[in-house]
Amino acid sequence: MGIYLNPGPQRLKMARASKIYVDKSEIIAELNEVIATENRFVCVSRPRRFGKSMAVAMIGAYYDRTVEASSFDGLKIAGDSSFPVHQGQYDVLRINMQEFLSRAKSMEEMLARLTKKIGVDLKRAYPDTEFFDENSLSDMLEDVYGETGRLFVVLIDEWDCIFREYKEAEAEQRQYLDFLRDLLKDKEYIALAYMTGILPIKKYGTHSALNMFTEYSMESPGSFAPYVGFTEEEVRALCEANDMSFSECRAWYDGYRLKGVGSVYSPRSVVQAMMSHEFGSYWTKTETYEALKIYIDMNFDGLSDTVARLMGGERVPIDTQTFQNDMTTFHGADDVLTLLIHLGYLMYDQDKSEVAIPNNEILGEYVTATKRGERWDLVRRALEESDALLGAILAGDEARVAEGLERAHLETSHIKYNDENALSCTLSLALYTARKHYNVIRELPTGKGFADLVFLPRPMHGPRPAILAELKWDESAETAIRQIKEKKYLEALKDYAGEVILAGICYNKKTRVHTCRIEKVML
Repeated sequence: MGIYLNPGPQRLKMARASKIYVDKSEIIAELNEVIATENRFVCVSRPRRFGKSMAVAMIGAYYDRTVEASSFDGLKIAGDSSFPVHQGQYDVLRINMQEFLSRAKSMEEMLARLTKKIGVDLKRAYPDTEFFDENSLSDMLEDVYGETGRLFVVLIDEWDCIFREYKEAEAEQRQYLDFLRDLLKDKEYIALAYMTGILPIKKYGTHSALNMFTEYSMESPGSFAPYVGFTEEEVRALCEANDMSFSECRAWYDGYRLKGVGSVYSPRSVVQAMMSHEFGSYWTKTETYEALKIYIDMNFDGLSDTVARLMGGERVPIDTQTFQNDMTTFHGADDVLTLLIHLGYLMYDQDKSEVAIPNNEILGEYVTATKRGERWDLVRRALEESDALLGAILAGDEARVAEGLERAHLETSHIKYNDENALSCTLSLALYTARKHYNVIRELPTGKGFADLVFLPRPMHGPRPAILAELKWDESAETAIRQIKEKKYLEALKDYAGEVILAGICYNKKTRVHTCRIEKVML
């Protein structure tokens, strides 16, 4: 057993010994489908906090020829038919690129250190092998394979750190990619190459140095979607086991949607909430809001407008095709938004090619990121008056509600105010603080249409009335209230018992005046 070559099961044992452990071992069955085939190159990109390193440690322990099968007793993969075929059959190289990058002053030094460190392990494991060139890692692996016929599983964690930390160093990036290509591409000694990071593989022109990889990302997770984060079923089980409210957990952390899986939660946030028995924002514990602010402050036409709409709960169409898979090459707002998908700041709907802010935890990051800078003055003032607007609705003060929306309309001028959807977006943004106590649902299906905005109180936050808002454009607020009743929108709240505030809100395009009518009913 070495540090990098066949590092053993210790990391897996530590993970399994943790108070909270979610079994994601079936990802190994996916890899067993491609190991020792032409499709043996896999790159999985996910945001921070999504369990990438833990998965690498588990995969390494499975293939490592020094690890006993008993290390996987009780895990799902142990019952898979492929388990005994590949378990413990390979030499494993587990490399965390961040470790080597942080200890080097240049790319030459980093790659030389990596080669030397792994070379030490290889020489210890194969003392009788004559190595042709100890300065070439690919040559050393080839020498071992030529003498023993042993295949290697190469696992690279944080593979993209050079692109994130040295964003402008294009020559060094190319040198790094060339090193990986020389190590991996067309090499018979590779049984499996599995890389994980935040960004997909960098594109250079019409080809990539690593074009042999099949990529799975937040944009297109494919068959790896169940292993990206925690599924709703897994989170529900964790809440039950830890005596925590699932509905509150969903309000805080649900929102990522992956094709074939549905709801996906950030593992770190859920685990931290379960461990501390307290729901809150754990995103900032590993990354400051400046990481988001840098990108939403970029001066691309329409970007500020789009961010304001996203903060108001709207879904926005996006074209992800021009993104170059780095953090500096941006040709427009869509490229910035695509990066935010990979960083975890946006949810991507693959079927509709739309993005949205995934949950309350991430929305809080946007609010923090817009607290400074002239670009966000108008949005910031609307957010600051949110408590007052909510108070006016709860008090049934129609004039004050209309007045508050008037200010919000003027202040959130990033939003093109020309239809009911824009009015809904403005109201949702202006009532941001309501999310502390309510689940906000836009276009709730009612059987006879869609209720524009529904605010359902969250049980943990004490008794509060529900709010059902119907919005009208160039009609009357009274018409909005009448529609709620005639189309029986209240039937959609059949599982709710208590007071409901009906708010009919209208905007007159000619007079540019908002009007509001409020009624209260009991269910």
